[in-house]
Amino acid sequence: MEITLTIDGKEVLFKSNGAVAKRYMMQFQRDMLKDILSMGVTEKSFDKMSEGEKVKWMRDNIDFNMFYDIAWVFAKTANNEIKDPLSWLESFDEFPILDIIEPLQGLLEKTVSSKKK
Repeated sequence: MEITLTIDGKEVLFKSNGAVAKRYMMQFQRDMLKDILSMGVTEKSFDKMSEGEKVKWMRDNIDFNMFYDIAWVFAKTANNEIKDPLSWLESFDEFPILDIIEPLQGLLEKTVSSKKK
């Protein structure tokens, strides 16, 4: 699955595939799935929150550094030419992580979901 987002006026491709969790582990020495699950909210419970509750929950519970790391992994998976995480982030004057989290949710779901019913 791929999506393109405009960040700081630049089109950035993000991609999820079977190597994403492994790339995350190799780059950050952390388990991506454990990091995601550590936030402790399910999609169903999040959908029931009001917008104000969602903002408060995200402010109180989200490790934004983890989302920068996840965004980099998806971008690096789409484009192997991307440099290290810090250099990539420095290439943007603005990187509105709160605007990017929701669009990347679909890629996250593809990474952690199961096809088994």
